[in-house]
Amino acid sequence: MSEKIYTIPINEAFDAAGEDHSLGCPFCALYERFEHDQLDIILGASMMEPDTRIQTNEKGFCHKHYEKMFNMKNRLGMALMLESHLDELRNDMKGGIVDLFSGKGSKAVGRIEKLKDSCYVCERIEHTMERVFINAALLWDEDPDFKNKIKKQPYFCLDHYRKFVEAGQRNVNKKRFGDFYETVSGVEMAYFDKLREDVSWFCKKFDYRYENEPWKDSKDAVERAIKFLTGKE
Repeated sequence: MSEKIYTIPINEAFDAAGEDHSLGCPFCALYERFEHDQLDIILGASMMEPDTRIQTNEKGFCHKHYEKMFNMKNRLGMALMLESHLDELRNDMKGGIVDLFSGKGSKAVGRIEKLKDSCYVCERIEHTMERVFINAALLWDEDPDFKNKIKKQPYFCLDHYRKFVEAGQRNVNKKRFGDFYETVSGVEMAYFDKLREDVSWFCKKFDYRYENEPWKDSKDAVERAIKFLTGKE
């Protein structure tokens, strides 16, 4: 399978994680890359584009992405985006107490409820990541070299492991899905079992009977377990 522009980032992430296992889940690395790109775009020139402004005004951002934009130090860009978002949100929340007795509920409450689980960046990244999982599954199905890259991965965080397997179920040839599942799960379960051993040994080290024993690979077991369970998102 010849490399296409949309498979280049996938191959790059898998190559990097395969060579350096400390990088962890390759899909998490891709998520971080797309997230950084989106935040850069939002606080850059596209912030003033009408289509982008309409969507950010409507959807807003989750706390995580507000915080990340704030830490990017573009205060003016963020303030301009907030000015527009706050103006539209305040306009959408017009209405008085009479709304509560009209059977329709409060317009303000309804608008806030709509905003609760809405984030422009999350939605953009989620859409991109859906394509990533599909393309990664197709790469496995069509590119023998990519099968070897999967075998070299350190692990996949649990959520991305699930999404990768689901993408395989939908996109890998049914006759080959068993091999796909065994390959991906082989990587996952090997790391899972080693991680469990490391966490257990970490716990034992706090027992006086083991205080003189070496730490082995357990010193960072708690941090690695959190990253495995939750990813970097």
